[in-house]
Amino acid sequence: MALFRHELGDVLRDARRSQGRTLRQVSSDARVSLGYLSEIERGQKEASSELLVSVTDALGLPLSFVLREVSDRIAVAEGVSVPDTVPDELSDAAGPLVGAR
Repeated sequence: MALFRHELGDVLRDARRSQGRTLRQVSSDARVSLGYLSEIERGQKEASSELLVSVTDALGLPLSFVLREVSDRIAVAEGVSVPDTVPDELSDAAGPLVGAR
């Protein structure tokens, strides 16, 4: 079973490493303790939405990119095929999603 916090940690770690940055650099830029960021990257702690925005900003990545990558990884683990486009029944022409404003 894929856990969101594990996949999120992997995505954040992969992004940080691909930029050649250290945990210390990102934690400083995000104003998050180094230990806490380390626990998030290892999937040991859940990140609040505020903390996640701080970390993605520090990495220079849109939150939507990170969440999409996490979603794609979970879909692979579940054996689900995720289309790259929005299905017709979920497009604007079909009306708003439940709870959408």
